[in-house]
Amino acid sequence: MRGRFRRLLFEIDLTSLAFISIPLVIFLFFLIYPLSEMLVIAFTKDGNPSLSWFMDIFTSRFYIDPIGQGSILEYSPDYNLLYIQGRDHGVILNSLIVASSVSGIAGLFGLIMAFILARYDFPGKSLFRVLSMTPLLLSPFVNVFVVKKLFEPFGLLNWLLHEVLRVLPFRVYFDGLAAVVLVQSLTFYPIVVLNTYSALVNMDPTMEEQGENLGAKGLVLFLKVTLPLSLPGLLAGSLLVFIFSLEDLGAPIVFHGHPLTRKLISFQVYSRFISETGVRSPEIAALSLILLACAIAVFLAIKNYVMLRPYATLSRGGRWKPRLRRLGPVGLAAVYLILPLLVFSSLPQLGVFALALSERWAGLLPEGLTTWNLIQIFVNPRVSRFLINSLTYALISLVIMISLSLMASYTASRMRFRGASLIDALVTSPIAIPGIAIAIAYFYFFSNHFRGTPVDPINVLQFNPAPILVLGYSLRRMPFAARAIFAGLQQVHVNLEEAAMNLGAGRLRTIARVTAPLISLNILSGALTSFVYVVGEVSLSIIIGVLNMEYAPMTAYMRDVWLSAVGSLQIAAALGLLLMLMQLSVILITTIGLKQRYAFMGV
Repeated sequence: MRGRFRRLLFEIDLTSLAFISIPLVIFLFFLIYPLSEMLVIAFTKDGNPSLSWFMDIFTSRFYIDPIGQGSILEYSPDYNLLYIQGRDHGVILNSLIVASSVSGIAGLFGLIMAFILARYDFPGKSLFRVLSMTPLLLSPFVNVFVVKKLFEPFGLLNWLLHEVLRVLPFRVYFDGLAAVVLVQSLTFYPIVVLNTYSALVNMDPTMEEQGENLGAKGLVLFLKVTLPLSLPGLLAGSLLVFIFSLEDLGAPIVFHGHPLTRKLISFQVYSRFISETGVRSPEIAALSLILLACAIAVFLAIKNYVMLRPYATLSRGGRWKPRLRRLGPVGLAAVYLILPLLVFSSLPQLGVFALALSERWAGLLPEGLTTWNLIQIFVNPRVSRFLINSLTYALISLVIMISLSLMASYTASRMRFRGASLIDALVTSPIAIPGIAIAIAYFYFFSNHFRGTPVDPINVLQFNPAPILVLGYSLRRMPFAARAIFAGLQQVHVNLEEAAMNLGAGRLRTIARVTAPLISLNILSGALTSFVYVVGEVSLSIIIGVLNMEYAPMTAYMRDVWLSAVGSLQIAAALGLLLMLMQLSVILITTIGLKQRYAFMGV
């Protein structure tokens, strides 16, 4: 007992109290409280507790239609066209079906790619690795527009597959929910690849060797040993894909011309919020709460499933070399059959590059080579101000993120008291919280408690969204920085800090002079990753930022270009290309320069 008391006295000082209280207070006041206030609004009508908003949702065929309407496939003999659109089951079921389909497709293809990259050595493996990671270079709205152009009835892919190669006897056109599934699967499958690949390369190879010694080979070995041991990474990646699909707005907005695409929770929340003036209907809060509940339910279900399953491995000690096998002719042929799919998944990024350097896209491909679009980003003040806004918000958010992440990670890894893990859980919790839910919660929170001030969203003429955006960006993207810093702290032995403190250095000075320099690469890696994802943030930007376009970030401008033709779509592509170059630079600096693993989490 006396030893515990001495340890407590050693750990508790003003610095440690600040490290504990500041992240806790900020997350409770600016994340938990706004979300709980949105919950109260959703369950209240005319000042009294009520379930009326949810009763309207769960009793309306517009929101839930178990029978379903329409056909998934339709063939038009006049145009020799196979039309793939999906089946309407109402807003809620549509969203869950789309997210489940995307998670399943991305999970299957991601598992195949991760297994090939982790277990086999073959000519062209580096090309496979690069192509499988290319979809991580996101360009909001423009990527989706490129896919839409490529899959038009008389677009490039139909021309190639139907007329040139004659692989298909008819043209294929994706629209509606099917188009959303296609775009999101192409965009999000690398998340599964990264998480599953990490699980496979960190797996003790003796586990598979023991399975082989017991007679398991080929598919049996994979199903009985390899797949179960890689499930944590596979399920983590699939979980992230499910949540990202639920909250995605890029694909629904670009394909919003089809009525089915408009019947998704994310688009319903967004469109109703934008169309209503004054105080928004509590039905928006109810829909946001349903979206939040779906995401958290899936997160908890998969997390509990993983925790209940035994995934123990027997380690020899030290580091091991992953099992790599040379592929024979049959194996090489099977692997190279995947190459066209990888090239296809990279076409959106190539299309953004081509569109940014073109004058128009009227035929099969962009036409008219020009650098005018790129120049406009920097010389045209009507465009450059959105880029400046995004960079400014990102830099301010970065200072907040790094500070809070360092405090929370230090508390979780160094403080030995009950509840220390709670702070780490709070910091990483935004992974399971859709950005739309945070944006709507912030609208209600700031309009209720800051009425008449410059951060009151209802007061549109004087509203300045910058403080809300910075706060939202900081909390929403903090897991990138927090995970990187926490990993660095795990590699630094606590004895180094205790030695400095025993020599008379205070805790704050020890952290500044000893701990921080030792984890500087981790801090920089987390900062760079967080920066590019803040610049590319969509949900908060197009819900809060568009309320006053003077202070809007560049993703809000890209949305305006697409919806209302406020400028050139090629300029939006140029902004998307700039964002992709930022992401590519961060990946190269993080993996090659800093020797850190690029995090997509892992988000």
